[in-house]
Order: sequence, then C-alpha cells, then structure tokens
Amino acid sequence: MTKYVLWGSYADDVLEKRAPHRQAHLDGLAKQKEAGVLVTIGPTKDLTKVFGIYEAESEAIVRELIEADPYWQNGVWTEYDVKEWIQAL
Repeated sequence: MTKYVLWGSYADDVLEKRAPHRQAHLDGLAKQKEAGVLVTIGPTKDLTKVFGIYEAESEAIVRELIEADPYWQNGVWTEYDVKEWIQAL
C-alpha cells in the first residue's frame, strides 16, 4: 500500500479549542491505528503543526479520514496538505 504524509496547522488557541473534542479525536485515531491505516501522528512541540503518516489505498481515503476528524470539523486543524511519500529507508 502507498504511504502518505500529512502536514497541517493548528488554530492559534489550540489548547482551548481542542479540549471538548480531544477524546473523540483520540478514539478515532486509535481506530485508524488498529485498522492499519494510521502509522503515526502528532503535533510539533510548539503546537503549531501536525504531522502524520498514513498507509492507504488512495490519497482520497486519507483526506476522508482527516476531514472526518473532530479536529478538522471543529477548526482545531485549520489547514492540511497530503503528499504521497516514498520511504527510502
């Protein structure tokens, strides 16, 4: 399967904005991980960017997962980009 990299941005008030949606977000990520589509995901230390690696049959599937996430739907993530990734090592 193809690997994809996610780069996205958080809202300026990320800590306050994410609080009511955090558990649903984490539960969804856990399901994606169990299904084998999510390899890893997390914020940068300064909480300005999110980085993730997905393994899926298409970019459209990855975008659907991102856009269904409570963080995207509630403005915690403000923008994102997905690129097909070639893992060299």
